Amino acid sequence: QVQLVESGGGLVQPGGSLELSCVASGSRSSFYAMGWYRQAPGKQREMVAIITSRGTTTYADSVKGRFTLSRDNAKNTVSLRMNSLKPEDTAVYYCYAQAPAAPTYWGQGTQVTVSS
Repeated sequence: QVQLVESGGGLVQPGGSLELSCVASGSRSSFYAMGWYRQAPGKQREMVAIITSRGTTTYADSVKGRFTLSRDNAKNTVSLRMNSLKPEDTAVYYCYAQAPAAPTYWGQGTQVTVSS
């Protein structure tokens, strides 16, 4: 089985920065893509950023230019650097991983709260 372990969530003031990390363990296979989704209270889960094993990134329009996703393929680790945070970024952030011919995996979620 695969386990995604997240860290880095917390409380930050508007305009501040935060970095989330996710480490995948328990699998012999590399992942095609890893990234982050988020879910705010009363809203559906939405894609935030995804990066492929080749380094291609995709960002949600709402975070483009503020968030940066990076990946270490050898360590199956992904990091999300979040700058210029806004109150509307407040959500539970979930790590995501996908491998060919395999289910999609999710982390347990880490809370990010942006408030003054």
